[in-house]
Amino acid sequence: MLSTLATVIVAAFGGWLVVSHKLQVGIVVAFFIYVQQFFRPIQIISNIYTQMQSAFAGAERIFDLIDTPLQQKDSPEAQILPAIEGRVVFDHVNFSYAAKPDPTNLVLRDINLVAEQGQTIALVGETGAGKSTMVNLIPRFYDVISGKVLIDGFDTSEVTLASLRRQIGFVQQDTFLFSGTVADNIRYGRLDATDTEVEEAAKAVSVHDFILALPDGYNTKLGERGTGLSQGQRQLIAFARTVLADARILILDEATSNIDTYTESLIQDALKRLLKGRTSFIIAHRLSTVRDADLVLVVDKGQIVERGTHDELLALGGRYAELYQRQFP
Repeated sequence: MLSTLATVIVAAFGGWLVVSHKLQVGIVVAFFIYVQQFFRPIQIISNIYTQMQSAFAGAERIFDLIDTPLQQKDSPEAQILPAIEGRVVFDHVNFSYAAKPDPTNLVLRDINLVAEQGQTIALVGETGAGKSTMVNLIPRFYDVISGKVLIDGFDTSEVTLASLRRQIGFVQQDTFLFSGTVADNIRYGRLDATDTEVEEAAKAVSVHDFILALPDGYNTKLGERGTGLSQGQRQLIAFARTVLADARILILDEATSNIDTYTESLIQDALKRLLKGRTSFIIAHRLSTVRDADLVLVVDKGQIVERGTHDELLALGGRYAELYQRQFP
């Protein structure tokens, strides 16, 4: 505002002096330049001040996050979880997000489940039924209120978080890619992986050809959150990352929801190879992706209301059959 006001004063007063033949035009032009040069440092200081305010606000949020106390901690007696086979057991598990849980606000109620090594377990049900909460208890993103979650007989609350989560692969609906190359994003699954291993992981989920078609192949730079790729392509890279991690337990939380039908058909065989020999938990609203599961669990209001294979549940004519008929009338 001051810069504009000064310019107006120079233009008005200087113009009057020129018209009155009391001043030359060159002197007025010089004063215009002087005004601009005088206010330029002030404008720069103003911009720096604005950037500093933004930086302080960002730093405050960062420190708030760093200072947030951990909800899950290793107990003093926690032991390192050895290499697992993948047998997962839910033993009378109850869970609530409330600070003071009681029977009225339980999200999961008396969950009992035995997933044997190599089995594929599918969880279906309406939004908010508790499917994601259930699988989030396996890597111990939350602690159960009562009951136990066991992996190969080890209580997850009695092992270190690092040794537990290192052996679990997780692909969520909203995948996160970092700014960097495609190869680096895949290698995040196992930082010491070689270029050949990265390419083999990509081939396992049928994304190798797509990557080679990018401008710089595996060295193509991606923006934050995978800018430049579609949501389906980001999820395929997340699949490759999980393959590279070679985890014995896999959790796929709506992992194929943003992949089109053609892309989904390409990775079906790859997923079968990926899931073979690994204990897998698949959450899916698209029931076509769970037909080959060894066990289908229908979750409703925090409870397992039906369990069985795809064919068994269709023959039962219950909740699963109703959900299936909605999608395939």
